[in-house]
Amino acid sequence: MKRMEQVASATNFSAVNFGKLSELNEYVLELGPGVKIPGKVFGGAAVHATGGEFSFQMFQPGTETGFLHTHKNHEELYFFLGGKGEFQVDGEVFPVTEGSVVRVAPAGKRSVRNNGSEPLIMLCVQYRGNTFTADDAADGVILNEPVKW
Repeated sequence: MKRMEQVASATNFSAVNFGKLSELNEYVLELGPGVKIPGKVFGGAAVHATGGEFSFQMFQPGTETGFLHTHKNHEELYFFLGGKGEFQVDGEVFPVTEGSVVRVAPAGKRSVRNNGSEPLIMLCVQYRGNTFTADDAADGVILNEPVKW
């Protein structure tokens, strides 16, 4: 089973490397006895994220999530990084391909499948819904310091 590599960390950051996206299939997420999801890895704990979670997942051709799911509080953003497939929310099915982004509210019943001929690669970012405000959009501060490499 593939493992992520710790790259660097200090008080204000953590950096990890998951390896090539084409090798995501080497990860296996174990959810419990007899429940294994090939090609999926979570990363929030590895980078010490405090406001959300994320995962990478690779679906081989002809595979799918295999279940519908919702969340109690968390909204999700799905970024499709390669391949093509279909996404389903509340019974509506639509195509996704490299470059597609799907946002699903907590109550949305969702699932994904790869109906293409190459791996479907996805990044999912999960965070508490209904929390981002106009003030948050202006949260960044550009510093008057030179960048030194």
